[in-house]
Amino acid sequence: MYAVIKTGGKQYRVTAGETLKIETVAGDVGSAIVLDKVLMVGNGEAVSVGKPLLTGATVNATIVSNGRGKKVTIFKMRRRKHYQKHQGHRQNYTEIRIDGISA
Repeated sequence: MYAVIKTGGKQYRVTAGETLKIETVAGDVGSAIVLDKVLMVGNGEAVSVGKPLLTGATVNATIVSNGRGKKVTIFKMRRRKHYQKHQGHRQNYTEIRIDGISA
């Protein structure tokens, strides 16, 4: 059984027991969260698609860790204009483990 969820402006295809990194959500490490923005649930040949969300479908997850991603370096330059700009960014994330899908 799998589900397509929406969180943090992105969509993820998840199955039970899977861990993934999503945009930061509020909660402590070890606490359970419920993701209720479920777009689709599939179980073998049976597929349920929402318009746009499925009513009554939820995905239960546990927060494994919070952290920051790798540094992304941004370098801007205009040739012959004596302009250079260096900038870095590290995106925060929350790592979750999918416990179960209920449809």
